[in-house]
Amino acid sequence: MSHRTQVVVVGGGYAGVMAANRLTARDDVAVTLVNARPVFVERIRLHQRTAGSHDAVADYGELLADAVRLRVATVERIDADGRRLVLADGDTLAYDYLVYAVGSTSAAPQVPGAAEHAYPLASLEEADRLAPALAAAGPGARVTVVGAGPSGIEVASELAEQGRAVTLVCGDLLGPYLHPNGRRAVAAALARLGVEVVAGPGATVTAVTADAVQLADGRDLPSDVTIWTVGFAVPDLAARSGLTTDAEGRLRTDETLTSLDDDRIVAAGDAGTPSGLPYRMSCQAAGQLGGAAADTVLARLAGTEPAPAAVGFLGQCLSLGRGVGLFQFANRGDVPVRAFLGGRLGARAGAWLKELVCRSTVLQLTWEARRPGILRYPSFVGDPRRAAAVRDGRQETVAPDVVPTASV
Repeated sequence: MSHRTQVVVVGGGYAGVMAANRLTARDDVAVTLVNARPVFVERIRLHQRTAGSHDAVADYGELLADAVRLRVATVERIDADGRRLVLADGDTLAYDYLVYAVGSTSAAPQVPGAAEHAYPLASLEEADRLAPALAAAGPGARVTVVGAGPSGIEVASELAEQGRAVTLVCGDLLGPYLHPNGRRAVAAALARLGVEVVAGPGATVTAVTADAVQLADGRDLPSDVTIWTVGFAVPDLAARSGLTTDAEGRLRTDETLTSLDDDRIVAAGDAGTPSGLPYRMSCQAAGQLGGAAADTVLARLAGTEPAPAAVGFLGQCLSLGRGVGLFQFANRGDVPVRAFLGGRLGARAGAWLKELVCRSTVLQLTWEARRPGILRYPSFVGDPRRAAAVRDGRQETVAPDVVPTASV
């Protein structure tokens, strides 16, 4: 039998599955996907898992191409010199090329008491800790959600729609990504659900106790269950393995998503930072970056020059309960514009579009499994400001200055 190139993808989220499926375009490539869980997590539905309206998981058997081998394991270290992974169970896994798609996790809270008394919501395991805590607290429990990005807004809406008393603590601004027009529409929807929104000067959390959230302006908000949705971090696997990372631990790459240390390692999704200019953490970027990472590997195997990744954004979807939603449109550089779909007149259309997007993110993976390479994005999708920043060597974020959140 002729030699087959061994490509290992670490991480089975949106970016990792997309990359693994596209890599099967070549029959002489053997693809292994390594993931710590045996199921795919629809991260953008974790608020629904918490509320019991969706299980937020999918079967890898339905998402992965038949040629992709799934290995359920945790990677302890990347041995780049030896081209192998050291697994937590002591086994090793050799590779010719590695796609680094480990995603992101909840950031460790720096606020006193938050780690002990608040429930994060960035992973399947965290959602499964929160759901029984809410059940045990009872329907009359006071729930405080800290963080007003997509995760915070969506879980607050979902729980308020069930009749719970919910307070959403925003810090300075509700929905910092949103255009002011979209922000007003979200605020009105939350008000109709009965969510108390706490925002503005002094609305920063300074401490969390077992039964309260303390704010910078001296207020104590009674809270039986506190949900923490502030900020995300990336796993430290790359840094722990001696690869070059940024200050947040994201793998440093060039615009083809290739590691600055090793052209056999390519990054995709939240855990990479091309040219020091990370894309917004979202499944919208992850799918495109997963495909681009696979294209880089396939180009090298074909002996051609990999093309720079081109990622375009349409905006951000928010669910505001089961029957209401909002789509905030953005330009291709991910800067929100005045237009949005939502408000009183477009609320149901916004909810329909949000559900369509959630379903399509999974469907796209199955399409790629059946026909690798079918999902292509036009070359003009990239942000011209990003191209200029890369050309001029400006190491700055060109996307809006917002706290990253798990979002569409």
